[in-house]
Amino acid sequence: MLIERIWAANDYRNYHYLIACPETGEALAIDPLDWRKCQARAAERGWTITQILNTHEHRDHTGGNEGLRAVTHARVLAHEGAAGEIGGVDEGLHRGSIVKVGRSVDLECLDTPGHTYTHICVLAHGDEPALFSGDTLFNAGAGNCHSGSADLLFETFEQQLARLAPTTRIYPGHDYLARNLEFTVSLEPHNSTAAEWLKEAETHQAEQARITTLADEQRINTFLRLDEPEVIEQLRQKFPDLGARPDPRQVFLRLRELRNSW
Repeated sequence: MLIERIWAANDYRNYHYLIACPETGEALAIDPLDWRKCQARAAERGWTITQILNTHEHRDHTGGNEGLRAVTHARVLAHEGAAGEIGGVDEGLHRGSIVKVGRSVDLECLDTPGHTYTHICVLAHGDEPALFSGDTLFNAGAGNCHSGSADLLFETFEQQLARLAPTTRIYPGHDYLARNLEFTVSLEPHNSTAAEWLKEAETHQAEQARITTLADEQRINTFLRLDEPEVIEQLRQKFPDLGARPDPRQVFLRLRELRNSW
């Protein structure tokens, strides 16, 4: 499996991805808002985009569908529950759907509600697993829930994402790394790993940003560190009604609430 991460350099701070089969050169474009950049990168690599996959229905992820389809005739794939809103979807996906790219790439669809009610992440298995996480899991952060449910996002994190292999590489839909690390450090001043990553993130452009693994996220992402005493104590200072021993769901929901206005 070949992966290209494409930095859109727009106000939304989008990342787009191409996943290609090394045997056939067929490629899948994920959330190609800036479709011209995606098509140009595919041409540089000698690949043919045959499929477009949307992780969810928001326009900053689907807005490039028609432009890219017009020049490639690619099929559009998306969550079956979002197909009506997106429009022009050729195949509705659900939990367990397998997306095949060429002869050698199989991608498993995870039903991951929270940011929206109809959000999918795409998982590539193998020796170097990879998760294309849309707006569910960001590097050092979690998606907002303005169009979804924080309770569902917690369940997605707890029951699915946190259980992936530690070596799973994380490919989110946007670059919010520096800002998310600032949030982590504000709640965990003694998290030296997050502080070191923040210094690096402040001096690097988004196209040069590290690709994290789940093991990295478990060290720097507050939304995966729900049992940390320092995080809980900081939250209790901001939310006095939070008990001395809150359960992980309570911590996650208060973190999401705090991050909304932070």
